[in-house]
Amino acid sequence: MNPDPTQPQPENKETCSADFLRPAIFIDRDGTLNLQVIRDGKPYPPATLDDFRLFADVAEDCVRLKAAGYLLVVATNQPDVGRGTQTQAVVESMHSRLLELIPTLDRIEVCYHPGRGELSTHRKPAPGMLLDAARAMGIDLARSWMIGDRWGDIDAGHAAGCRTILIDHGYAERAPERPPHFTVKSLPQAVGIILAHPLP
Repeated sequence: MNPDPTQPQPENKETCSADFLRPAIFIDRDGTLNLQVIRDGKPYPPATLDDFRLFADVAEDCVRLKAAGYLLVVATNQPDVGRGTQTQAVVESMHSRLLELIPTLDRIEVCYHPGRGELSTHRKPAPGMLLDAARAMGIDLARSWMIGDRWGDIDAGHAAGCRTILIDHGYAERAPERPPHFTVKSLPQAVGIILAHPLP
């Protein structure tokens, strides 16, 4: 049976069951790991696999986080699939490429819900993707971080009980309900903050 494209679809590089809680870094995709498309001051995902390109040094940044003891989980809204303007196959091909380029990633959580005012437990700013990953992987949310470039990432992180870092690209959109713990301009800056706050 084909999965419901409006529901979150976790993509696992490997099955992981933890006997103890571990900290994680939840990372948004577009505008955080890979280059976003900006139109009229607002960000959009790349439309094709050929357009899917990482920011410089993000693979190395993930290696640094992994070495510090964190699980790495991508949490991404991809509403164009639910809206019928993108195919799930193209998104999955991008995620296969992402796992090839950043082999330290442990899991990718995807929500295809179309949004547009409809309620969702998983579409950020709701924390459902983070909570699902935490249950599946034995993640200690209180010792974890959410990094993203949009207000929904920050609100989802707060709702899940994580510390939050906003990568501020100056989009023409609303602010988070609650301010991020830190604001930076790039993923390397976010990594520097995390590594400067060692795990308890």
